[in-house]
Amino acid sequence: MTAIEQTEAARPRGTRLPRRARRNQLLGAAQEVFVAQGYHSAAMDDIAERAGVSKPVLYQHFPGKLDLYLALLDQHCESLIQAVRGALASTTDNKQRVRATMDAYFAYVEDEGGAFRLVFESDLTNEPAVRERVDKVTTECAEAIRDVIAEDTGLSRSEAMLLASGLGGLAQVVARSWLHSDRSVPREQAVQLLASLAWRGIAGFPLHGTDHH
Repeated sequence: MTAIEQTEAARPRGTRLPRRARRNQLLGAAQEVFVAQGYHSAAMDDIAERAGVSKPVLYQHFPGKLDLYLALLDQHCESLIQAVRGALASTTDNKQRVRATMDAYFAYVEDEGGAFRLVFESDLTNEPAVRERVDKVTTECAEAIRDVIAEDTGLSRSEAMLLASGLGGLAQVVARSWLHSDRSVPREQAVQLLASLAWRGIAGFPLHGTDHH
């Protein structure tokens, strides 16, 4: 029984959910359907049925399938951005920062809801509104990493952004590759391997104000 089914079973019939709770329920049902079927194959009928509501109720909250998809994207793009920012702020030890940031990406792709597929493996990336959100999460994560690199190394923001984009891209691609390999390497070990690789590279740039020789 899914979490949605458990919620429905526990609530007396005829009880109306508060609007925010209903919206969250619909988003949860939509996520399950979109992750399982992809955008193009998913139908509003499927989502309404999964949520245990009528289509008119679904349309009261979301005018169309794209609106529902974009609401999910907004939610899950923001969660990765906040996870990366949190990892960077979790310590002032740069070696540990690198590890925490790599782990944030692994945690994101490992989340059992599979939301990362909507962000990084969407079948709707030719839709401008979707592309905009995917680009935003990539850019904002890189900008958060850039700010730390620029502050600590004294590199220009443009130079730091290139390095940050490399680190973010590395983390995202490897985390997804790890997941698709059925976690053949334990997560802790996988994160440590990737963090060691990234740290060996970024540590080659001297701290701001230190001797460059």
